[in-house]
Amino acid sequence: MKTEMTVLFKSMQKDDKKEVLKFEIKGSEDVAAETELFNLSGSIVVLNIDGCAAGDVTAEFISMQRDSKKTVMKFGIKGDSDEKAQQLYKRAGCNVKLSVQPSQMSIDEYYDEPHEGIKYSTNPDGTVDVDQDQVDMDEIEHEEDLEDEDVDDSGYSDDDLD
Repeated sequence: MKTEMTVLFKSMQKDDKKEVLKFEIKGSEDVAAETELFNLSGSIVVLNIDGCAAGDVTAEFISMQRDSKKTVMKFGIKGDSDEKAQQLYKRAGCNVKLSVQPSQMSIDEYYDEPHEGIKYSTNPDGTVDVDQDQVDMDEIEHEEDLEDEDVDDSGYSDDDLD
């Protein structure tokens, strides 16, 4: 379900780790669309501003606040979308045609930071397959044992000479 409406791109400001975009819907322009958007509040959505070079932007729909004169929508985009944020900033302060649709991504997935570690895949039965080239603890202990032996230039260890 894609919701499209003309809104005022009120502002865009940088937060700790994200850009916060504020859009205003004046009066009661499109009550049906507002109801659909209200249901998406608090989830991850895909935004698109018609004619903007940023294209589709994945964002957290932070909040939606209504009063008698307007409805304010706040969206947060992560800091790793800097190029898209610059394109969006060019449209701030203007009336834009905004489309919002639900994303397949959960909030946990959206904020999950990439990290180093062992690459693996989990099988349906719960077992894990790791990369065959991954070093394991047995190999490390074996290498440490070899390093501990004193080896002279002849290639013989002290134990071999006894």
